[in-house]
Amino acid sequence: MGKFVIKTTKAGVKFDLKAGNGEVIATSEVYTTEAACRSGIASVQKAAPAAAVEDQTAENFEAQKHPKFEVYTDKAGEYRFRLKASNGQIIAVGEGYKAKVGCLNGIESVKKNAPDASIVEADE
Repeated sequence: MGKFVIKTTKAGVKFDLKAGNGEVIATSEVYTTEAACRSGIASVQKAAPAAAVEDQTAENFEAQKHPKFEVYTDKAGEYRFRLKASNGQIIAVGEGYKAKVGCLNGIESVKKNAPDASIVEADE
């Protein structure tokens, strides 16, 4: 069972979505308040299960409607994903993966873990 971990940073408040094994599978932007962060978590919980996958690394990829996961490559050539809400805002991003299959597995993990994930405060 996954969990959202809310963490206060010098810049504000953010969350990490962790899989049952403790691995971070998605991270949020930094929010100004904990309430805004919790709202972001609710957006991820709502959007993730139904979100289509738009593979921007494929030639002539088909654009998908929001909410969606966008798969792309970063400057280092690694595969990454970002989850966009129905309003087009980025609400969570994944880490860099060497292989596209790892990135797609990360998306599936978010889809599986996000809807029922508990919300906890970081211990730090």
